[in-house]
Amino acid sequence: MRVHVISDVHGNTEGLARAGEGADALVCLGDLVLFLDYADHSRGIFPELFGVENADRIVALRTARRFEEARELGRGLWAGMDRDAAILSAVRKQYAAMFAAFPTPTYATYGNVDVPPLWAEYAEPGTTVLDGERVEIGGRVFGFVGGGLRTPMRTPYEISDEEYAAKIEALGEVDVLCSHIPPEVPELVYDTVARRFERGSRALLAAIRRTRPRYSLFGHVHQPLSQRVRIGSTECVNVGHFASTSQPFVLEW
Repeated sequence: MRVHVISDVHGNTEGLARAGEGADALVCLGDLVLFLDYADHSRGIFPELFGVENADRIVALRTARRFEEARELGRGLWAGMDRDAAILSAVRKQYAAMFAAFPTPTYATYGNVDVPPLWAEYAEPGTTVLDGERVEIGGRVFGFVGGGLRTPMRTPYEISDEEYAAKIEALGEVDVLCSHIPPEVPELVYDTVARRFERGSRALLAAIRRTRPRYSLFGHVHQPLSQRVRIGSTECVNVGHFASTSQPFVLEW
């Protein structure tokens, strides 16, 4: 059995179309949408609407953790525009291309920048969307936990710690624990490019220690201090580099 696992696609439709080549199944851990590329400020919804210069400015403010100033800049740029309509239109365009690129079968969950209510419109019969749910793939049980925890960034699919923990609890014991965000381990949550700690989940970490899955797979942090960390018998692996590399993580058994 061969399963390819990806996360943080962020508009890389070309790579996504090849992601399942040679695999029996594809697993996607979210963040399909590209709102703003921190490595290339010319890519994404934001620069398409407001230009690269403004993208440079807002990235600099966010990187410096000057979130209120970044929000003030955003408010000025959005003034007089129907923000929700503009973003929704752009997200729909991206989703139409990316969901069409998913191979069959694909098992997917949401990232923190995704818009879950739209997925049912675009997911084709070969794509199974799971969140707080489990599925058997090739005799192994995969559990899926989508979304992220609340942050000053206020991305679309952030939920409370309690709601997130309840989804983990609903999974029970699994062989492969799949989530968008990592467990709360310093080496896994620090982004060396953004130069900040992202939010990881203490509930995920507790579940790993308690249930000891073979793997904990996740993305969210694009350039982590450590890509892999072992917690007891569990191999924790960040697979959130797909946007820049187009390379899936491969599981074989």
